[in-house]
Amino acid sequence: MESRIEDTIARLHGLYPKLIDLSLERLQRVLATLGNPERHLPPVLHVAGTNGKGSTCAFLRAIGEAQGMRVHVYTSPHLVRFNERIRLAGELVSDAALADALAEVERANAGGEITVFEVLMAAAFVLFARVPADLCVLEVGLGGRADATNVVQNPAACAITSISLDHREMLGDTLALIAREKAGIIKPGIQVATGAQPADVLEVLQNHANREGARLLARERDWTVTSGTNGFVFSDGDGTIALPLPSLLGAHQLDNAGIAIATFRASRLGCSDDAFRRGVATAEWPARMQRLRGHVATMLPATWEVWLDGGHNPGAAVILADLMRSWSDRPVHLVVGMKQAKDTVEFLRPLLPLADTVWAIAEPGQHLALPVDAIIAASNGIARPGPTLAAALRGINEIGTPGRVLICGSLYLAGEVLKLDDGLGR
Repeated sequence: MESRIEDTIARLHGLYPKLIDLSLERLQRVLATLGNPERHLPPVLHVAGTNGKGSTCAFLRAIGEAQGMRVHVYTSPHLVRFNERIRLAGELVSDAALADALAEVERANAGGEITVFEVLMAAAFVLFARVPADLCVLEVGLGGRADATNVVQNPAACAITSISLDHREMLGDTLALIAREKAGIIKPGIQVATGAQPADVLEVLQNHANREGARLLARERDWTVTSGTNGFVFSDGDGTIALPLPSLLGAHQLDNAGIAIATFRASRLGCSDDAFRRGVATAEWPARMQRLRGHVATMLPATWEVWLDGGHNPGAAVILADLMRSWSDRPVHLVVGMKQAKDTVEFLRPLLPLADTVWAIAEPGQHLALPVDAIIAASNGIARPGPTLAAALRGINEIGTPGRVLICGSLYLAGEVLKLDDGLGR
């Protein structure tokens, strides 16, 4: 059945070879032919941002499910299989259901120009409209204003996570320009929660919210999170909740968990404090500081730790650097594989001083992989050639002293690593 999905995707690539082309018109045309399923969804929580979108969506889903809700989720990109993008009432979409929905969208498109992302989004809307649920969580693919998810006109609430420089060729080369694109998801009269932001970004978001007659819920002004030894406290105008530490690793996840709680409360959908606690403590999100315990981990002695993170832009690198500083008890070895067109120099800058060794890799099958030599050049010659993960781990193992390995730089790399860890890539 998965071959049907791959065949459809391949045909659609032939119709319109651009993977991303920010516009709403093509998708709106197809959705109109399909009867506008995007107008028949359960209450929507719409999430944009540069870093933390996926984690915030994971917290929102976990909170909703802890409340007993059936939750639809759309996230991107997938790591191993297309099915990962669409969760129907709590379960990943089946191969058969996804293949049928893609075929239906392809027929409705009738050979017109359309991107693969738009087709997948249309298929998700078709499925979301037909399967009963209580909540729908939508993650923006790129930007916000002209992203395919932005055809939804009346969300219950919106969220904008951390904004940093990324996709500058499409969104602009300053934080203010990128923030304007992200702010495009803000709708008239709808509340939108945002976390810690640079002052110029917060100003852009506030100005856009003012123009739309929307209320911006900003961290430290409208809500706060305060960390403690065994948990954290969330406070806003509706009261205070004591919560356990988030299940997702890293201090930045307090911000993402706080955004999720603020967004859920802004939606007025109703959620108990206990559901917030259980959701924050149980959320799962692959390749976000995920410790590997499968085949990849067995490439090193059991005394070693191997971690995987899909972080790939300068903002994510700052977060990873903070985590690496907390790993001072043993050596840290950085394994980096990047996507073409990414700002590799700026990604590596905060990480290089914290790593005992740095290895550049490009996995077979890794989509748009940056050549190993280019990563080495961006590291000013510090990185060693893997050139693959397996080879890099062999080299690291020869060092002898038990340590930690952090694999990062690309979500496409993360997908290939997860395949290998699960035994699918051997």
